[in-house]
Amino acid sequence: MAKIALFGATGTIGSRVLHEALGRGHRVTAVLRDPARLSDAGGAGTSATVVVHGDVLDPASVSQTAAGHDVVVSAFGPGPGDPGTLVGAVKSLIGGVQALGADGPRPRVVTVGDAGSLRTPGGPLVWDQAGIPEPVLAVMHAHGDALDFLRTVPVEEVRWTSLSPAARIEPGARTGTYRLGLNDLVVDDEGRSLISTEDYAVALVDEIERDAHAGMRFTIGY
Repeated sequence: MAKIALFGATGTIGSRVLHEALGRGHRVTAVLRDPARLSDAGGAGTSATVVVHGDVLDPASVSQTAAGHDVVVSAFGPGPGDPGTLVGAVKSLIGGVQALGADGPRPRVVTVGDAGSLRTPGGPLVWDQAGIPEPVLAVMHAHGDALDFLRTVPVEEVRWTSLSPAARIEPGARTGTYRLGLNDLVVDDEGRSLISTEDYAVALVDEIERDAHAGMRFTIGY
């Protein structure tokens, strides 16, 4: 059983991660700027869930909420706001964990990434394909900048992992199955790159349990 601090627990992906982690017997601290947003249906109120106030963009808040946990997960998204906050969130996560000091074990950091910087089977990156709307491109590139920052962090200092979804991710069935990749888009026999948010959560919690991609970005798809 892991003790997990989860930022973004009310979002489309974060709520699935919360549900998946609780279903496997992990203990989760849901860190929210507005704790009232997490209803009992999402896991609040159970003995395995603690809901606290915190801000992923504030390193001091990250330190306070991450202390005593095994893993810190960020499912933070900018929503309609500035995509650049994705970079700020990752820097705050790392800074907050670093501030806990090196005397004891620091929690691992797992972040929800994006498919934009993955290579397609034809060679170009996903974000270099034609027809992607500018607001979507801005979010993709912000995720790419966040990943670039993570790659500067020595894994001996903070044990980090970033999980990029398939090109298309949306709510659907939990099959419990997926295929793994690193920097190349995972596609099926028909060239489609798909994953449900439910199976994305399965893969993320699998990573929490297995710690198989420390200091790396990896991706998934059917």
